[in-house]
Amino acid sequence: MNLKELQYFCAVVEAGSANGAAAHLHVVPAAVSMQLGQLEVQLGGKLFDRSTRPMTLTPLGRFLYPKARAVLSDTSRMLEDAQDLSAGRLGWLSIGFTRSTIFSVLPEAVRALNVVAPKVRIDLTEILTEHQSDALRAGKIHIGLARAIGDFSTDAETECIPLFDDPLVAALPVTSALARRKIVTPSELVELAYISYPKDPNSSFARHALQALENAGAKARVSYEAKEIHTALGLVAAGLGFTLVGQSVADGQRADMRFRPVRGLKTLAKVFATRRKGVSHQLGDAFLEILKTQSLTR
Repeated sequence: MNLKELQYFCAVVEAGSANGAAAHLHVVPAAVSMQLGQLEVQLGGKLFDRSTRPMTLTPLGRFLYPKARAVLSDTSRMLEDAQDLSAGRLGWLSIGFTRSTIFSVLPEAVRALNVVAPKVRIDLTEILTEHQSDALRAGKIHIGLARAIGDFSTDAETECIPLFDDPLVAALPVTSALARRKIVTPSELVELAYISYPKDPNSSFARHALQALENAGAKARVSYEAKEIHTALGLVAAGLGFTLVGQSVADGQRADMRFRPVRGLKTLAKVFATRRKGVSHQLGDAFLEILKTQSLTR
């Protein structure tokens, strides 16, 4: 028994005659009759009662038809899935991201991947930059989105792909007088409490952000340590102080705070992707190309 025999059998059932099936299949009626004959020989019985017009299914035909239709449907779906998998339109992609990238390239890149590969299952996991190498080695993620200030060193198995530089700006409560300025000075900022983030002993971002302020002439006093950027921005919105964020975070303007450049603050945050060296992952590579393309406009 082969798929063509089942296909021709189902076509006859659905067309109501061998001639109708032949027209639908774009073959001569004799080809349909030959396939039906071969199938009946293999099954050891007749599929159609040919004494009636139109032909009707025998009990064997009624038994076979729904099963043959299911086989053809499953085969078609299997072929489509295999082609999608081969072309990178099907599969699983796990992305690790540091929280601040959710304000910039991450949502847009995921949407773009969904457009070209809607059948791909995408898992998103929040992972600090410093923990992404471990997650890559363990196979928990295929690609990471990271952010760091200054030089960032990783292990020999992890590759860092630069995406864009992100100037640091001050996030200020909308109620602060400084929020009405176009640019703020380090000496003005030291009058406000500083909100540090992320609160993690393995993260270097908080330490480097403070050093960037000090290099600009502002020795900030840390009054709050937030676990992550969303909490830090919530504290800013509550009027409890200020913090530093990348310009990409400031692009999503909020009514409860203002983002202002700091005079003399030249330190840049760098946004980059991480992946394992020498390990090819088709969906991960496709996602990386999307990230690179979108980063060109920043």
